[in-house]
Amino acid sequence: MVTRSALETSVLSRIRPQAEERVHIHTVAGMLIDSVNRSGSATGMIVGSVARDTWIHGDRDLDIFMLFPPDLPREELETEGLALARRVAESGGGTYREKYAEHPYINATIDGLDVDIVPCYAVPDAAAIRSAVDRTPFHTRYIKDRIRTLIDDVLLLKQFAKNGGIYGSDQMTEGFSGYLCELLVLHYGGFIPLLIAASDWWPGVLIDSSDHRTKTFHEPLIVVDPVDPGRNVSASVSLTRMCEFIELCRGYLERPGKGFFFLPTPHVESNEKAGMLVEKRKTTIYTLTFPTPPYIEEIVVPQLRKSLDAISALLARHEFVVNRAACCMHTDRCMLLFELLTGSLPPVTRHFGPPLWARENARQFSGKYIRGMEEGRLFSGPYIENGIYVVELERRYSTAGDLLASPDLLEVGLGRHVKAEIREALSVKCGLDCMEREFATFITTFLEKTSPLTQIRQQENRD
Repeated sequence: MVTRSALETSVLSRIRPQAEERVHIHTVAGMLIDSVNRSGSATGMIVGSVARDTWIHGDRDLDIFMLFPPDLPREELETEGLALARRVAESGGGTYREKYAEHPYINATIDGLDVDIVPCYAVPDAAAIRSAVDRTPFHTRYIKDRIRTLIDDVLLLKQFAKNGGIYGSDQMTEGFSGYLCELLVLHYGGFIPLLIAASDWWPGVLIDSSDHRTKTFHEPLIVVDPVDPGRNVSASVSLTRMCEFIELCRGYLERPGKGFFFLPTPHVESNEKAGMLVEKRKTTIYTLTFPTPPYIEEIVVPQLRKSLDAISALLARHEFVVNRAACCMHTDRCMLLFELLTGSLPPVTRHFGPPLWARENARQFSGKYIRGMEEGRLFSGPYIENGIYVVELERRYSTAGDLLASPDLLEVGLGRHVKAEIREALSVKCGLDCMEREFATFITTFLEKTSPLTQIRQQENRD
């Protein structure tokens, strides 16, 4: 018999799905499954947290998989699967759109639910998968057979992770998936045992409940998939998210509180609030916004991060020191955000040439400036300093804004699809002009950056 604290009992009363929710979501699921089965070409299956009864009150996500015979050619799976998914969505009376992962599927809104209708192969075991989604039915069966007595522990962990901002294996979050949460609870035998164990985690910790790993993994957290020995379920978890989880676990065990499960929803901050934060920091904020490339998050987000790094390096080469930078992807627009220690520099900059003992290179360098090839830009030099030729030139870009709006931006290693959108429709803004309502919370959170545990303790102090 599990002993729950009064806090955890109270939390569970708020996060368990209500009876009417269960009836509603299973009614819709049953209708869609029947539609798949009536087609005669595939078998319908509910997967994910609804199938495993590990979903949280208020969640509106439903995953329906359509299992096709494994001898169906891949191209036919895509065309027939997409056609059937459309018909199933239409049978539910919902609106839908095509989405693309490893192969296309349908995302529909049906009776208030966000429904993914996904074709896959009905392979005999996980070793025979032909696409990544073929594993999902095996995940569902594995968890469903084992989780019954630990469902409440999973609910607590999911709410704990959601509230801490570390729930979700998407590219932007780089956190804990629902399946990973379930596996961790199973492995450690409950919510509190997991928190106790995770408080002592270190980068590279290995969890292999089935003791069947077939390869070496190098991610910070390694949880071997019990249905696929060659897969790390926690591959998406970044070192930062792992350490934030460790900190949350330690904090909860030291002093539990409702803030670990329910923090106030961040509100959209005003321009005045952002302005006060910037004024206090005495830094310069720049934003680059552009249309979101028409690709899935798994493609766009890595390109945003690549672009962020490339532009940070460009700024550094021009002596604009980047304190921090971050990216944000919304449905229609993306933002790259840079905080600079200064946004403007004096006109003069030093440029170093070769040492005098590199005779030919030194001759060419000094000759270039003596002949006036940089006429109009040369303040002083060439002169020798510690054996090195030096010239002092007029800086090409005295403000970071001029650099970010220049053609030089397109010459660095931007993500391919990001570069295409930047070339067509880039907006560069500085200071309070950056504070667009769509990105206000993102910018304010960036400026007030704290760890999840710090947010909880600060809220406790305010309460």
